[in-house]
Amino acid sequence: MKILVAEDDKVSRMTLAACLRGWGYEVISVADGLAAFEWLEKTHGPRLAVLDWEMPGLDGIEVCAKLRAITDLPFRYLIVLTGRDREEDIVAALEKGADDYITKPWTPGELRARLGVGQRMVRLYEQLEETSLRLALAAQTDGLTEIWNRSAIMSRLNEESARAARGGTPLSLFMLDVDHFKRVNDTYGHQVGDQVLKEVARLLRDTCRRYDNMGRYGGEEFLIVVPDVSYGETETFAQRFRQLIAVTPIYADGTRVPVTVSIGAVWLAPEQSGDMGSLIKAADCMLYRAKEFGRNRVETCMFGQGPNAIEKNRQNEGCTL
Repeated sequence: MKILVAEDDKVSRMTLAACLRGWGYEVISVADGLAAFEWLEKTHGPRLAVLDWEMPGLDGIEVCAKLRAITDLPFRYLIVLTGRDREEDIVAALEKGADDYITKPWTPGELRARLGVGQRMVRLYEQLEETSLRLALAAQTDGLTEIWNRSAIMSRLNEESARAARGGTPLSLFMLDVDHFKRVNDTYGHQVGDQVLKEVARLLRDTCRRYDNMGRYGGEEFLIVVPDVSYGETETFAQRFRQLIAVTPIYADGTRVPVTVSIGAVWLAPEQSGDMGSLIKAADCMLYRAKEFGRNRVETCMFGQGPNAIEKNRQNEGCTL
Protein backbone atom coordinates (compact mmCIF):
# COMPACT_ATOMS: atom_id res chain seq x y z
CA MET A 1 0.00 0.00 0.00
CA LYS A 2 1.18 3.53 -0.78
CA ILE A 3 1.80 5.79 2.21
CA LEU A 4 2.72 9.46 2.33
CA VAL A 5 5.21 10.73 4.88
CA ALA A 6 5.25 14.52 5.40
CA GLU A 7 7.99 15.67 7.76
CA ASP A 8 10.13 18.81 7.43
CA ASP A 9 13.05 17.42 9.45
CA LYS A 10 15.20 15.46 6.99
CA VAL A 11 16.60 12.94 9.51
CA SER A 12 13.17 12.19 10.96
CA ARG A 13 11.68 11.89 7.47
CA MET A 14 14.37 9.45 6.31
CA THR A 15 14.04 7.38 9.49
CA LEU A 16 10.27 7.12 9.11
CA ALA A 17 10.54 6.24 5.42
CA ALA A 18 13.14 3.53 6.05
CA CYS A 19 11.01 2.00 8.79
CA LEU A 20 7.88 1.96 6.63
CA ARG A 21 9.66 0.46 3.64
CA GLY A 22 10.90 -2.28 5.95
CA TRP A 23 7.24 -3.09 6.71
CA GLY A 24 6.42 -3.36 3.00
CA TYR A 25 4.90 0.08 2.33
CA GLU A 26 5.51 2.04 -0.87
CA VAL A 27 6.64 5.38 0.58
CA ILE A 28 6.26 8.88 -0.85
CA SER A 29 8.27 11.43 1.17
CA VAL A 30 7.71 15.20 1.19
CA ALA A 31 9.13 17.99 3.32
CA ASP A 32 6.18 20.40 3.65
CA GLY A 33 2.43 20.59 3.97
CA LEU A 34 1.76 22.02 0.51
CA ALA A 35 3.51 19.10 -1.17
CA ALA A 36 1.61 16.70 1.08
CA PHE A 37 -1.72 18.25 0.13
CA GLU A 38 -0.86 18.12 -3.59
CA TRP A 39 -0.23 14.38 -3.35
CA LEU A 40 -3.25 13.61 -1.20
CA GLU A 41 -5.78 15.63 -3.21
CA LYS A 42 -5.11 13.52 -6.31
CA THR A 43 -7.88 11.04 -7.01
CA HIS A 44 -5.38 8.18 -7.11
CA GLY A 45 -3.09 9.59 -4.45
CA PRO A 46 -1.97 7.68 -1.33
CA ARG A 47 -4.82 6.50 0.87
CA LEU A 48 -2.68 6.48 4.03
CA ALA A 49 -0.56 9.35 5.41
CA VAL A 50 1.63 10.29 8.36
CA LEU A 51 1.70 14.07 8.73
CA ASP A 52 3.95 16.07 11.03
CA TRP A 53 1.95 18.77 12.81
CA GLU A 54 4.45 21.59 12.33
CA MET A 55 5.57 22.03 8.73
CA PRO A 56 6.16 24.95 6.37
CA GLY A 57 3.39 25.97 3.96
CA LEU A 58 0.58 24.07 5.65
CA ASP A 59 0.81 22.34 8.99
CA GLY A 60 -0.47 18.80 9.47
CA ILE A 61 -3.93 19.62 10.75
CA GLU A 62 -4.41 22.28 8.04
CA VAL A 63 -3.73 19.55 5.48
CA CYS A 64 -6.35 17.38 7.22
CA ALA A 65 -8.93 20.19 7.19
CA LYS A 66 -8.39 21.02 3.50
CA LEU A 67 -8.68 17.38 2.48
CA ARG A 68 -11.90 16.85 4.44
CA ALA A 69 -13.40 19.85 2.65
CA ILE A 70 -13.11 18.00 -0.69
CA THR A 71 -16.38 16.09 -0.69
CA ASP A 72 -15.75 13.81 -3.70
CA LEU A 73 -12.26 12.71 -2.70
CA PRO A 74 -11.74 9.00 -1.90
CA PHE A 75 -11.17 8.32 1.78
CA ARG A 76 -7.70 9.02 3.24
CA TYR A 77 -6.59 7.78 6.64
CA LEU A 78 -4.56 10.60 8.20
CA ILE A 79 -2.25 10.21 11.19
CA VAL A 80 -0.83 13.37 12.78
CA LEU A 81 2.63 13.07 14.32
CA THR A 82 3.73 15.68 16.88
CA GLY A 83 5.47 16.42 20.14
CA ARG A 84 2.28 18.05 21.51
CA ASP A 85 0.51 15.82 24.02
CA ARG A 86 -2.06 18.06 25.70
CA GLU A 87 -5.66 16.92 25.59
CA GLU A 88 -6.77 20.10 23.81
CA ASP A 89 -4.17 19.50 21.07
CA ILE A 90 -5.39 15.95 20.50
CA VAL A 91 -8.99 17.16 20.35
CA ALA A 92 -8.08 19.95 17.91
CA ALA A 93 -6.31 17.53 15.55
CA LEU A 94 -9.21 15.07 15.54
CA GLU A 95 -11.79 17.84 15.05
CA LYS A 96 -9.84 19.15 12.04
CA GLY A 97 -10.09 15.76 10.35
CA ALA A 98 -7.20 13.63 11.60
CA ASP A 99 -8.07 9.96 12.08
CA ASP A 100 -5.32 9.23 14.59
CA TYR A 101 -2.60 10.96 16.59
CA ILE A 102 0.90 9.79 17.61
CA THR A 103 3.15 11.73 19.95
CA LYS A 104 6.90 11.99 19.56
CA PRO A 105 9.14 10.23 20.19
CA TRP A 106 7.23 7.46 18.43
CA THR A 107 8.04 3.79 18.87
CA PRO A 108 8.05 1.29 15.99
CA GLY A 109 5.58 -1.00 17.71
CA GLU A 110 2.95 1.67 18.28
CA LEU A 111 3.40 3.19 14.82
CA ARG A 112 3.08 -0.17 13.10
CA ALA A 113 -0.05 -1.03 15.06
CA ARG A 114 -1.73 2.29 14.28
CA LEU A 115 -0.85 1.96 10.61
CA GLY A 116 -2.44 -1.49 10.68
CA VAL A 117 -5.67 0.11 11.88
CA GLY A 118 -5.35 2.63 9.05
CA GLN A 119 -4.90 -0.14 6.48
CA ARG A 120 -8.01 -1.93 7.69
CA MET A 121 -10.03 1.29 7.50
CA VAL A 122 -8.79 2.07 4.00
CA ARG A 123 -9.65 -1.45 2.78
CA LEU A 124 -13.10 -1.17 4.34
CA TYR A 125 -13.73 2.14 2.57
CA GLU A 126 -12.47 0.68 -0.71
CA GLN A 127 -14.97 -2.15 -0.39
CA LEU A 128 -17.75 0.33 0.37
CA GLU A 129 -16.77 2.50 -2.62
CA GLU A 130 -16.72 -0.54 -4.90
CA THR A 131 -20.13 -1.67 -3.66
CA SER A 132 -21.54 1.84 -4.09
CA LEU A 133 -20.19 2.00 -7.65
CA ARG A 134 -21.72 -1.38 -8.50
CA LEU A 135 -25.10 -0.33 -7.10
CA ALA A 136 -25.01 2.97 -8.98
CA LEU A 137 -24.17 1.16 -12.22
CA ALA A 138 -26.90 -1.42 -11.62
CA ALA A 139 -29.44 1.36 -11.08
CA GLN A 140 -28.62 2.72 -14.56
CA THR A 141 -28.44 -0.61 -16.39
CA ASP A 142 -31.26 -2.46 -18.11
CA GLY A 143 -31.47 -5.84 -16.41
CA LEU A 144 -32.17 -7.79 -19.61
CA THR A 145 -29.86 -6.27 -22.21
CA GLU A 146 -27.15 -4.91 -19.87
CA ILE A 147 -27.05 -1.55 -21.63
CA TRP A 148 -28.22 1.82 -20.27
CA ASN A 149 -31.83 1.82 -19.09
CA ARG A 150 -34.35 4.47 -20.14
CA SER A 151 -33.47 6.92 -17.36
CA ALA A 152 -29.74 6.60 -17.98
CA ILE A 153 -29.87 6.97 -21.78
CA MET A 154 -32.12 10.02 -21.44
CA SER A 155 -29.57 11.49 -19.05
CA ARG A 156 -26.76 10.77 -21.55
CA LEU A 157 -28.81 12.42 -24.31
CA ASN A 158 -29.35 15.49 -22.16
CA GLU A 159 -25.62 15.70 -21.39
CA GLU A 160 -24.59 15.23 -25.03
CA SER A 161 -27.07 17.79 -26.36
CA ALA A 162 -25.80 20.32 -23.81
CA ARG A 163 -22.19 19.52 -24.75
CA ALA A 164 -22.99 19.89 -28.45
CA ALA A 165 -24.58 23.30 -27.80
CA ARG A 166 -21.55 24.48 -25.80
CA GLY A 167 -19.00 23.24 -28.30
CA GLY A 168 -20.89 24.02 -31.50
CA THR A 169 -20.70 20.40 -32.69
CA PRO A 170 -23.33 18.22 -34.37
CA LEU A 171 -25.27 15.46 -32.65
CA SER A 172 -27.18 12.48 -34.05
CA LEU A 173 -29.96 10.54 -32.38
CA PHE A 174 -31.19 7.15 -33.55
CA MET A 175 -34.41 5.49 -32.43
CA LEU A 176 -34.57 1.79 -33.36
CA ASP A 177 -37.52 -0.55 -33.11
CA VAL A 178 -37.46 -4.34 -33.64
CA ASP A 179 -39.93 -5.03 -36.43
CA HIS A 180 -42.98 -7.20 -35.65
CA PHE A 181 -41.66 -7.99 -32.19
CA LYS A 182 -45.12 -9.00 -30.95
CA ARG A 183 -45.14 -11.61 -33.70
CA VAL A 184 -41.79 -12.94 -32.41
CA ASN A 185 -43.22 -13.30 -28.90
CA ASP A 186 -46.44 -14.89 -30.17
CA THR A 187 -44.62 -17.33 -32.46
CA TYR A 188 -41.62 -18.34 -30.39
CA GLY A 189 -42.52 -17.33 -26.83
CA HIS A 190 -41.38 -14.53 -24.54
CA GLN A 191 -38.13 -16.24 -23.56
CA VAL A 192 -37.06 -16.28 -27.19
CA GLY A 193 -38.18 -12.66 -27.47
CA ASP A 194 -35.90 -11.79 -24.57
CA GLN A 195 -32.99 -13.55 -26.26
CA VAL A 196 -33.65 -11.58 -29.44
CA LEU A 197 -33.56 -8.29 -27.54
CA LYS A 198 -30.31 -9.26 -25.81
CA GLU A 199 -28.66 -10.21 -29.11
CA VAL A 200 -29.86 -7.07 -30.90
CA ALA A 201 -28.48 -4.98 -28.03
CA ARG A 202 -25.15 -6.81 -28.17
CA LEU A 203 -24.80 -6.35 -31.94
CA LEU A 204 -25.63 -2.65 -31.75
CA ARG A 205 -23.35 -2.06 -28.76
CA ASP A 206 -20.42 -3.76 -30.50
CA THR A 207 -20.95 -1.55 -33.55
CA CYS A 208 -21.06 1.72 -31.60
CA ARG A 209 -17.93 3.72 -31.00
CA ARG A 210 -16.43 3.91 -27.53
CA TYR A 211 -17.87 7.38 -26.88
CA ASP A 212 -21.34 6.73 -28.29
CA ASN A 213 -24.19 6.01 -25.87
CA MET A 214 -26.84 3.36 -26.29
CA GLY A 215 -29.80 2.41 -24.13
CA ARG A 216 -33.08 0.56 -24.06
CA TYR A 217 -35.81 3.16 -24.41
CA GLY A 218 -38.63 0.77 -23.66
CA GLY A 219 -39.94 -2.62 -24.80
CA GLU A 220 -38.27 -3.35 -28.13
CA GLU A 221 -37.06 0.23 -28.73
CA PHE A 222 -33.47 1.43 -28.41
CA LEU A 223 -31.85 4.87 -28.46
CA ILE A 224 -28.33 5.54 -29.71
CA VAL A 225 -26.71 8.95 -29.16
CA VAL A 226 -23.82 9.63 -31.54
CA PRO A 227 -21.87 12.89 -31.20
CA ASP A 228 -19.87 14.78 -33.80
CA VAL A 229 -20.80 13.15 -37.12
CA SER A 230 -22.02 14.81 -40.31
CA TYR A 231 -25.49 14.48 -41.79
CA GLY A 232 -24.20 12.05 -44.41
CA GLU A 233 -22.45 10.01 -41.74
CA THR A 234 -25.70 9.88 -39.78
CA GLU A 235 -27.40 8.13 -42.69
CA THR A 236 -24.39 5.82 -43.05
CA PHE A 237 -24.42 4.90 -39.35
CA ALA A 238 -28.16 4.19 -39.44
CA GLN A 239 -27.87 1.97 -42.52
CA ARG A 240 -24.97 0.12 -40.91
CA PHE A 241 -27.07 -0.58 -37.81
CA ARG A 242 -30.04 -1.71 -39.91
CA GLN A 243 -28.02 -3.95 -42.22
CA LEU A 244 -26.11 -5.54 -39.36
CA ILE A 245 -29.31 -6.76 -37.72
CA ALA A 246 -30.84 -7.86 -41.04
CA VAL A 247 -27.89 -10.02 -42.16
CA THR A 248 -26.71 -11.43 -38.81
CA PRO A 249 -28.30 -14.78 -37.92
CA ILE A 250 -29.96 -14.61 -34.52
CA TYR A 251 -30.58 -17.92 -32.79
CA ALA A 252 -32.64 -18.57 -29.69
CA ASP A 253 -33.05 -22.07 -28.25
CA GLY A 254 -31.49 -23.45 -31.42
CA THR A 255 -34.00 -21.73 -33.68
CA ARG A 256 -33.03 -19.04 -36.17
CA VAL A 257 -35.32 -16.06 -35.67
CA PRO A 258 -35.68 -13.58 -38.55
CA VAL A 259 -35.10 -10.10 -37.14
CA THR A 260 -35.03 -6.66 -38.71
CA VAL A 261 -35.18 -3.15 -37.29
CA SER A 262 -36.64 0.15 -38.40
CA ILE A 263 -34.68 3.29 -37.59
CA GLY A 264 -35.55 6.95 -37.26
CA ALA A 265 -32.50 9.20 -37.28
CA VAL A 266 -32.26 12.92 -36.51
CA TRP A 267 -29.22 15.12 -37.09
CA LEU A 268 -28.76 18.27 -35.02
CA ALA A 269 -26.57 20.77 -36.86
CA PRO A 270 -23.75 22.62 -35.00
CA GLU A 271 -25.57 25.95 -35.14
CA GLN A 272 -28.83 24.46 -33.85
CA SER A 273 -30.06 23.82 -30.34
CA GLY A 274 -32.59 21.18 -29.46
CA ASP A 275 -33.99 20.11 -26.15
CA MET A 276 -34.18 16.45 -25.26
CA GLY A 277 -37.93 16.20 -25.69
CA SER A 278 -37.90 17.74 -29.16
CA LEU A 279 -35.09 15.46 -30.32
CA ILE A 280 -36.95 12.39 -29.06
CA LYS A 281 -40.15 13.47 -30.82
CA ALA A 282 -38.29 14.09 -34.06
CA ALA A 283 -36.60 10.68 -33.95
CA ASP A 284 -39.93 9.03 -33.11
CA CYS A 285 -41.55 10.70 -36.12
CA MET A 286 -38.83 9.40 -38.42
CA LEU A 287 -39.19 5.93 -36.92
CA TYR A 288 -42.94 6.08 -37.58
CA ARG A 289 -42.19 6.96 -41.20
CA ALA A 290 -39.74 4.05 -41.55
CA LYS A 291 -42.34 1.60 -40.25
CA GLU A 292 -45.15 3.15 -42.28
CA PHE A 293 -43.14 2.75 -45.49
CA GLY A 294 -42.42 -0.94 -45.06
CA ARG A 295 -40.08 -1.54 -42.06
CA ASN A 296 -36.46 -2.75 -42.23
CA ARG A 297 -35.58 0.73 -43.43
CA VAL A 298 -34.06 4.02 -42.31
CA GLU A 299 -35.58 7.48 -42.37
CA THR A 300 -33.28 10.41 -41.63
CA CYS A 301 -33.90 14.13 -41.30
CA MET A 302 -32.16 17.29 -40.18
CA PHE A 303 -33.68 18.54 -36.95
CA GLY A 304 -36.48 20.97 -37.75
CA GLN A 305 -36.72 19.90 -41.42
CA GLY A 306 -38.84 16.74 -41.36
CA PRO A 307 -41.51 16.18 -44.04
CA ASN A 308 -44.88 17.78 -43.41
CA ALA A 309 -46.68 14.49 -44.04
CA ILE A 310 -45.25 13.01 -40.84
CA GLU A 311 -46.45 15.92 -38.77
CA LYS A 312 -49.97 15.44 -40.11
CA ASN A 313 -49.89 11.71 -39.44
CA ARG A 314 -48.68 12.16 -35.85
CA GLN A 315 -50.54 15.26 -34.68
CA ASN A 316 -52.41 13.25 -32.09
CA GLU A 317 -49.08 12.23 -30.50
CA GLY A 318 -47.83 15.80 -30.43
CA CYS A 319 -45.08 15.10 -32.97
CA THR A 320 -43.35 18.25 -34.24
CA LEU A 321 -40.23 18.41 -36.38
